[in-house]
Amino acid sequence: MIDIALIAHDRKKDEMVNFAIAYEHVLKHHRLYGTGTTGQRIMDSTSLTVHRFMSGPLGGDQQIGARVAENTMDLILFFRDPLMAQPHEPDIIALLRLCDVQGIPVATNVATGELLVKALERGDFAWRELVHKYKPGIEG
Repeated sequence: MIDIALIAHDRKKDEMVNFAIAYEHVLKHHRLYGTGTTGQRIMDSTSLTVHRFMSGPLGGDQQIGARVAENTMDLILFFRDPLMAQPHEPDIIALLRLCDVQGIPVATNVATGELLVKALERGDFAWRELVHKYKPGIEG
């Protein structure tokens, strides 16, 4: 069981909900986290339980980022809207940077999301169990 964050910009929320419906059979076996509205919409449309953080612009991206910084988030599905400026863009960039620092797989669109969820379904995320077992600190 791994920890998965589900985040979607406003114009991508329908895509995220449809994605969660399509892959409910995979996602139901994992701990799910989401930003406010996205998490609620997924729960309204599926039988999945999503621990909801605040809305992204109100700090939800940073709350998920804190879990990434602690290396306790295993996968981020963040369907971004590349055609719309986001008022909290610095928070988004910080979250993506933390994913790179910690080696957390992140999908920013449905195509990559499908590849990662298919890998999850095959058991290709077993390496994250080793990360949790040893939890090395960041040397600096």
